Amino acid sequence: MRSKTKHWPIFSAAALAFLVGTAWAQQNPDTNQNTATKHPNTSAEELGYRGHGSPVAEVGGQMVITPGAPDMTQEEFDHAQEIYFQRCAGCHGVLRKGATGKPLTPDITQQRGTEYLKTLITYGTPAGMPNWGTSGALTEKDIEIVARFIQHEPPAPPEYSLADMKNTWNVIVPPEERPKEKQNDINIENLFSVTLRDAGQIALIDGDSKEIVNVIDTGYAVHISRMSASGRYLLVIGRDAKIDMIDLYMDPPQKVAEIKVGLEARSVESSKYKGWEDKYTIAGTYWPPQFVIMDGDTLEPLKIVSTRGMTVDTQEYHPEPRVAAIVASHEHPEFIINVKETGKILLANYEDLDNINMVEIGAARFLHDGGWDSTNRYFMTAANESDKIAVVDSKERKLAALVDAKRIPHPGRGANFEDPEFGPVWATSALGSPAITLIGTDPEGHPDNAWKPVRVLQGLGGGSLFIKTHPESDNLWVDTTFNPDAKIAQSIAVFDINNLEAGYEVLPIVEWAGIKSPNARVVQPEYNQAGDEVWFSVWNGLDEESAIVVVDDKTRKLKHVIKDERLVTPTGKFNVYNTQHDVY
Repeated sequence: MRSKTKHWPIFSAAALAFLVGTAWAQQNPDTNQNTATKHPNTSAEELGYRGHGSPVAEVGGQMVITPGAPDMTQEEFDHAQEIYFQRCAGCHGVLRKGATGKPLTPDITQQRGTEYLKTLITYGTPAGMPNWGTSGALTEKDIEIVARFIQHEPPAPPEYSLADMKNTWNVIVPPEERPKEKQNDINIENLFSVTLRDAGQIALIDGDSKEIVNVIDTGYAVHISRMSASGRYLLVIGRDAKIDMIDLYMDPPQKVAEIKVGLEARSVESSKYKGWEDKYTIAGTYWPPQFVIMDGDTLEPLKIVSTRGMTVDTQEYHPEPRVAAIVASHEHPEFIINVKETGKILLANYEDLDNINMVEIGAARFLHDGGWDSTNRYFMTAANESDKIAVVDSKERKLAALVDAKRIPHPGRGANFEDPEFGPVWATSALGSPAITLIGTDPEGHPDNAWKPVRVLQGLGGGSLFIKTHPESDNLWVDTTFNPDAKIAQSIAVFDINNLEAGYEVLPIVEWAGIKSPNARVVQPEYNQAGDEVWFSVWNGLDEESAIVVVDDKTRKLKHVIKDERLVTPTGKFNVYNTQHDVY
């Protein structure tokens, strides 16, 4: 039986916005006209990505009555608070101080008044706020209650302390009781960890046999899977901030430790510097805004560091700077941490947790995701709403460059390859544009091209989440998951790296999966260990059929379709070897 997570909608708000946009596009083929009419400065792809829900909704805060604000009952306050956390907190912040969206504090909202706010919520804004009313996502009553709610002081959710974390910490199998050597016959290096988003699970799929090895209950909406430096432990973190440590040596692989590190989170990583492999695990949270360093064998929480502070541009205090991507440095015993709202990148040295040494690098707001260049020296990370790529020199521990990118770069880890004209490059696709930006990454061999956009390709469309290649491949794959045109969202674009000017070929991934659904879309190309297969998720509704489609990288032909009733809403896929060794 399929497992449904309590209190959560079938789709996230971002997915709901995508579906609304898709349905509209099917009825109104001129999507650009709709964008120009309702949101003249914002693409439909951007609208589909904004406004994702927050797990903080399940906790909430105490009712706050603010002078000058309209009256509300407790029931109305609770209902509005849930809507706000599900629909609005992702852009405006839990405390409504503003993030990628504008601040919604009472000094602003009371001045605007209820009728103005109702109109704003109903029709959206040119700056990219979704049209919650005209899209049908919220009722008139919902909108009226939310318009009153945001004129009150925001209810602050509870903080999350070391004691709170320890209350959730559970060592299921102590290190001394775990196997001394691998107990199964799985080719672990070609194993895939597949997020089953709305089921609150991951599926471990054997990359050789294409069979599901095990399905493991995890936190809600697993955001990423990361490998320990040794390749033995798989770490997954859900948006509800629950971390699960899975021992791949066991038969079958299963959880050995778990902990909840906050109310909402996105990132987890293990230490990788020589001599410190697997010593520590780190997780960063959206709420509260902080990161925690844990024991690498047991997940025991050891050190919590707040990220609240001043923004990099206006030097104003921000109470809610969320932690986005984290990577482990190969040059020093430290973690590299993106702090979203302040636009700062922190280099946290873990040699002495009692006297933690921190380097603060000013980059640009709003830092999101990124990955290494091909040498594992330079961290390339997107400040998505600033349309910048920040380049951090992890060896010199400083900012190397801020590079312009097209509207809302969203690289995932990005893609490294040798451009036939410009040498080594790292590439990012974008949410708000079909553009694919290639940035030179070789300051020694190609100094004139280093940290510059050397080439901008035009892809299938906007709404891309992931771009991928492999050292053994000549192909560059780009998804368009949040494009409002269902045909585009259900396909993949692939470029020949040796002939980039020739443009892309389009492959009908959802059609190859044999799935006929307007809701299905393709997300995240991921290579196998050998680099001769590319795996794609066909992400469908909770009660609809989904699939994994495997394509032969050399021929670009369908190789295999994985279907199983346990494959519920598959999204991210993480090959063990490629994730462990930062191959992308």
